[in-house]
Amino acid sequence: MVTLLWILAVVLVIAGILAIVRGQMLWGIVLIIVGLLVGPGGVSVFN
Repeated sequence: MVTLLWILAVVLVIAGILAIVRGQMLWGIVLIIVGLLVGPGGVSVFN
């Protein structure tokens, strides 16, 4: 489960960075924040 959370968090953060690069600032920030919250190092919604 931890590995799945890490993969999900990494995908969300990368998607957020790509969104910011494409000019979608708000969507990118939201994706990065959600990625950090989902990740095992953050406040996981599954705990």
